[in-house]
Amino acid sequence: MRAATDRRPNAHPAISRCARRPAARTGALCLGAALCVAACASSHELIGTARAPISPAQVRLYTEAPARPYEQIARLAASSKRSFSFTYQGKAEAVVRRLKREAAKLGANGVLLEGISDESSGTVGTDVGTDYQGPRGTAEVGFGASTLMLQRYGRAVAIYLPPP
Repeated sequence: MRAATDRRPNAHPAISRCARRPAARTGALCLGAALCVAACASSHELIGTARAPISPAQVRLYTEAPARPYEQIARLAASSKRSFSFTYQGKAEAVVRRLKREAAKLGANGVLLEGISDESSGTVGTDVGTDYQGPRGTAEVGFGASTLMLQRYGRAVAIYLPPP
């Protein structure tokens, strides 16, 4: 007896179902992995105790360690990927905004910036050209352009400063 969904002669129903499962699982796994990678514009590694989330507007940026005591909560990393910022300053602001957002999720009221760096994420180039071969010789004209795409990456420590 043939399976209703399988058009091959002499196909056993159990074999045809098993043959389809790996493809479905692989597709779902690939989709899940793609979503995880797409969502990874910022991340953290806990090194202390997280607190209740707060608003990112309440998170203060520090470029030097505060003079008063503070508690380290997590190491943070963020990038300017998919931020639609084209200037260095705009990309740096996107990184800082994402660091603050990640710190706020952990209840940190401060971000101690360790550094922001640039990394090439590829190049984009195009060219166009033409040539003409006539009885008096050859003429060639061309134009090309390319650009280096840079992303900015930031590292910081999410900190909690108790009220003074």
